[in-house]
Amino acid sequence: MPLSDTVFKQLEQITGPTFCTRKKEECLVYSYDAAGDSHLPDAVVFPGNEDQVSQIMALATRHRFPVIPRGSGSGMTGGAIPVMGGVVMVFNRMNRIIDIDTENMLIRVEPGVITQDIHKAVEKLGLFYPPDPASSAVCTIGGNIGECAGGPRAVKYGVTRDYVLGLRAVLPSGNIITTGVDTAKGVAGYDLTRLLTGSEGTLAVVTQVTLKLLPKPAKVKTLAVLFEDIEHAARTVSGIMNQALIPRCVEFLDEASINLVRDYFEFDVPRDIRALLIIEVDGSAQMVESDFQTVQDFCTQMGAAQMITARTPEEAASLWKGRKALSPALYRIANTKINEDIVVPIKHIPTMVRYLENIQKDTGLTIVSFGHAGDGNIHCNIMYDKTDEAQTQLAKKAVDDLFRKTLALGGTITGEHGVGTTKQKYLPWELDDTQIALMKGIKQVFDPDRILNPGKIFL
Repeated sequence: MPLSDTVFKQLEQITGPTFCTRKKEECLVYSYDAAGDSHLPDAVVFPGNEDQVSQIMALATRHRFPVIPRGSGSGMTGGAIPVMGGVVMVFNRMNRIIDIDTENMLIRVEPGVITQDIHKAVEKLGLFYPPDPASSAVCTIGGNIGECAGGPRAVKYGVTRDYVLGLRAVLPSGNIITTGVDTAKGVAGYDLTRLLTGSEGTLAVVTQVTLKLLPKPAKVKTLAVLFEDIEHAARTVSGIMNQALIPRCVEFLDEASINLVRDYFEFDVPRDIRALLIIEVDGSAQMVESDFQTVQDFCTQMGAAQMITARTPEEAASLWKGRKALSPALYRIANTKINEDIVVPIKHIPTMVRYLENIQKDTGLTIVSFGHAGDGNIHCNIMYDKTDEAQTQLAKKAVDDLFRKTLALGGTITGEHGVGTTKQKYLPWELDDTQIALMKGIKQVFDPDRILNPGKIFL
């Protein structure tokens, strides 16, 4: 049921009327995320500090209205959509970098800090925060926590959860908890930090994050490797990981991806190229040169048509600019996309690439594939016209077939996007009833009234 005038006035008293709205045109802005579905919230609030978050959650518990935490709305699975109405809680005001501790190599930030701003701040001090999702220029660290975001560098450095040392978070009751430690080790009790990281905003509202940092690598070298055959590219990915080195990134772009972003590159990509790999190595100067040569030699053995070394940081940046422009560029192909982020064991990447080609032939739909192939994470974008019912049904069947094959190969239906609303149907395909019951039990302990981001993950 809609918020009463009395409850809305109480929200205004907590944040101030400037930072609370229920105007339809303003609520509409926060009714959707990158998944494309839309549900209008009853109100939107912009808390300025942890105490306001606590008061809002306590009010929600008293009056039983849903609260949906939201960062930049760049999530791909509907995690920030108010599917049951309620109040969307936006964190763009809580965007302070609180402290960078260079001696202990950690940083404390509020959840609304843009991920790229963390990168820039720590790199000025000779430090390094590895996770870098494709949307790092706009996504927030709070959203990254919610989805346990990854990115290209995950193949070597891991994902968000590997860098979260501790959290401050508000429970649905309004109580505030502090989890984790500032040290490298700590096993006192259950690991609530890891439990909250990746929980998609369904258990608690994160208000402060402590992240582990690393020394900034002394040198980075970037290589573009072009292939006339997509399967050779896929086999190269799986083979590179057996070369006694761990690249910083191994990104994969299929022919459709290349055609969408070729204008971003500082070099010409011949029209007969069917796949492109972006490979980076980092570390000490001597190690980088040795590893880079090993990668080049292996790519030559695998039949690479051409290899282009980025000679300057600007040339390397053009490669990554093209890669990160892919997702929005997809709409040149069709008006709707289903973006799935499957992961398969690295040895099965060639098998999955062949299977994706078969799905395209069977459905007649365009499937654009790219992603973090170095850890088996492939973003499969099924493109279709949502006004065409036949195409819509073919697209849905393609997703079913994709997930069945992924699980048959020992993979997972989501590597970094989460479940949200779009993958609820498929969660029981991967997890058994006992696992799901345990997870629902955890949700019940944290949120007995089911007010925090309801309608997500579980059917």
